Amino acid sequence: MLHTLVVLVEDKPGALTRVASLFRRLNINIISLTVGHSERISVSRMTIVCEAPDGAGHRIRASLFKIENVIDVDDLGLLSCVTRELALIKVAATPETRSPIFQLAEVFRARVVDLAPESLMLEITGVASKIEGLIQVLNEGNNRILEIARTGRMVMRRGQHTSQVLDAMRLSRPEDEPIIPTTATASRTAQ
Repeated sequence: MLHTLVVLVEDKPGALTRVASLFRRLNINIISLTVGHSERISVSRMTIVCEAPDGAGHRIRASLFKIENVIDVDDLGLLSCVTRELALIKVAATPETRSPIFQLAEVFRARVVDLAPESLMLEITGVASKIEGLIQVLNEGNNRILEIARTGRMVMRRGQHTSQVLDAMRLSRPEDEPIIPTTATASRTAQ
């Protein structure tokens, strides 16, 4: 069974190593690991997708809470969430093959982000099956994929948090510490 965990950690050296080492000690394979800044200063957000038995979720969460620098752990496996992944796909392209690739990009809502004489690069965001679909169609045609870079799964709960979660967030953040808007929030407020 796949478990999706969101782990908030203090943004300090060694935090990622300690979390990854825990999964090694528990003999659990990490399928996807995405790390970046969170909405709070000096706090990073890790989204970890791992394959483990059904009952292992509680054991993983309890073990993560024991790690120095871990602030919060949330298991989003069975909750209603928005899931996205980003991929950059570089495809060999000649002047004759560019037009069909542009049409394919339009169908999958991908963007051409780089155009070179012998290749082009597509950017696609969505669920993993959408990205896999584009890769499959590119491979089935006469297109040669030169390189693929994928982020890994990013997950966020749908809707608003309950008052209990908001109270917990206020307790873990000093009142004078500002909330940093994320790129998505900043672009939404600018529109």
